[in-house]
Amino acid sequence: MPSEEDPAAQQPFLAPGLYLVATPIGNLEDITLRALRVLKSVDRIACEDTRQTQKLLNHFGISTPTVSLHEHNEAGRTSELIADLLAGERIAVVSDAGMPGISDPGMFLTRAAIKAEISVVPVPGANAALAALVTSGLDTGRFAFLGFLPPKITARRSDLEKIKAGISQPTTLMFYEAPHRILETLSDIERIWGAHCNVVVARELTKIHEEFLRGSVAEVRTSLANRDRVRGEMVLLVEALPQSGEGTSGAMSVQERIHQLQETDGLDEMGALKRIARERGISKSEAYRELQREKGFARGG
Repeated sequence: MPSEEDPAAQQPFLAPGLYLVATPIGNLEDITLRALRVLKSVDRIACEDTRQTQKLLNHFGISTPTVSLHEHNEAGRTSELIADLLAGERIAVVSDAGMPGISDPGMFLTRAAIKAEISVVPVPGANAALAALVTSGLDTGRFAFLGFLPPKITARRSDLEKIKAGISQPTTLMFYEAPHRILETLSDIERIWGAHCNVVVARELTKIHEEFLRGSVAEVRTSLANRDRVRGEMVLLVEALPQSGEGTSGAMSVQERIHQLQETDGLDEMGALKRIARERGISKSEAYRELQREKGFARGG
């Protein structure tokens, strides 16, 4: 009989169902204690790449059988896994890194499991997009994750134009991008949002060479272009502001927008002026001069 001090004796029984398990995005310590317990307890682990997952399992001494589940076989493999789940199995789904289903396999199987009324359980943990967002210094109050942009220039620019047209409030956009396309993508963002648009490139998150490049899109693009080679997995964050003259901020006077930002965001006048300058693509001194002109008109001067 196990003692009360035995951690295994205190773990809850793992019920049948589908478990979506987050795995490390770089540092192996990203894994959670719950994720390790689930991976040890399930009957099988469905992996984006069984070879990659096996490295993780070997590191933590986990011997659970694995099966592949990737973009090329997910549709066919799903029916097999659903049958096993209906028979009472416990199956975990993992991607190579991060949360399955976020720009990785898992969504198709999850939908099928829900349709079959199978229990679907999230086992949360590391996620590159959210890790980059909270460390970026950009606004976290309103954000959108948009995955990978199209690799071809025409389609990518078209997508970015549509995204820009749909922005009615300041929003932090998050994209995944490959190192061999990052310079082209930054050029397209500069073309569409302007050279002063603030961006962050988060590279190699939680790994030894973790790096954050912050600044205007022109500054960040120049910094990367000056390197011999651009490497590593990347998250690109963009401070997307409404087009001037559109939405509430463009239609308002500077003074009205300052009052709004003071009430909604708790900014002081200088902080509000800085925000307005970014929204309208002008310098803070220009925004200040416009405020003084509005005050002069209001006094009848």
